[in-house]
Amino acid sequence: MNILIVTGKFGMGHWSASMSLRQQLLRAFPEAQVEVMDLIAYTNHNSESMYKWFNVLVTRGSGLFNLYYKFTQNKDSDERPLNDEQCPDRVEELFERKRPDVIIATHPICARIVARWKKETGSSLPMVTCVTDLTSHSEWIHRVTDCYLVGTEEIRERLAAKGVSRDIIYVTGIPVRAEFKLPVHRGDRKERNLLIMGGGLGMMPRKDSFYEALDTMPGVHTTIITGRNQKLYDRLVNKYENIRVIGFTDRVYEYMAWADLVLTKPGGITMFESIFSELPILAWEPFLEQEKNNARFLVKRGMGRVAAKEPDECLTAIRELIYDDYTLADMSAKMHALKEQLEQESLTHILARLTAGKGVCA
Repeated sequence: MNILIVTGKFGMGHWSASMSLRQQLLRAFPEAQVEVMDLIAYTNHNSESMYKWFNVLVTRGSGLFNLYYKFTQNKDSDERPLNDEQCPDRVEELFERKRPDVIIATHPICARIVARWKKETGSSLPMVTCVTDLTSHSEWIHRVTDCYLVGTEEIRERLAAKGVSRDIIYVTGIPVRAEFKLPVHRGDRKERNLLIMGGGLGMMPRKDSFYEALDTMPGVHTTIITGRNQKLYDRLVNKYENIRVIGFTDRVYEYMAWADLVLTKPGGITMFESIFSELPILAWEPFLEQEKNNARFLVKRGMGRVAAKEPDECLTAIRELIYDDYTLADMSAKMHALKEQLEQESLTHILARLTAGKGVCA
């Protein structure tokens, strides 16, 4: 069995989801060949510039990004052209060389590239789209898609309302590494452990007063993962007695298993890593539309709260939650219930049927 997972590096969430899918598939099908590929880079020689401009857009021009996102929310993705006219030829060359038995797309642009190729060639190659945010945005939807993997039942219903057959939509949660799904045994501890993450770009408050207040919070030990923000790492490391600073790490699951509360941006991947770790979430006030959807889901399900952007208000939100044993336990219990519900939909079982030659996930 040869499975090709195609994605893009607009942030690291899509890549992380792809690697988690690869891990799950290799555990289920040890003899399979499962490859993760940056399809954006493969089909566009300007991909590095695209990624840089995307980072600038989401950090400095989020208003424009959100405007575009809302404008295209219900626009038929199949009607929106791709800019690179060489895409079909490059994809044809790639698939001819790799000869996959199934394609899994974890980014909407990649799903669109593969869907366009399928329509133009008439190929029956099974195509799975893994939606990596809690969204029903039309950019993910294509008529030639054989199967959709989504985070929650609500997203399944929203896709169905847009005309996608319920029979090909599966609620699997957003993919995370198996290590996040290990049993959780935090027990009773006097010290409170706060984990702070800023996403793959390491976006954090800049004021020293924020970290000084964290350092003096009674009975609280804080771990900050700065990601790829080297400047912030250099500024904070070894500076505070009760704050441990970690740069980029691929062992986030260890820090989540240890923490009582995580303060993080509400990206789809991080959110489901926290859910499978049964770790209550205090989300930075989101500014991207899809992250607003994620935050609303957390609050609605009682699994998290939202903290204001201003450092003082954020600190107040931390204090209100980190010492509240009842609320933390309730959030964790609701995450456990969702985790059990999602594990009933076996991703590997779904893909086993797809790659068995049926061509659809039904």
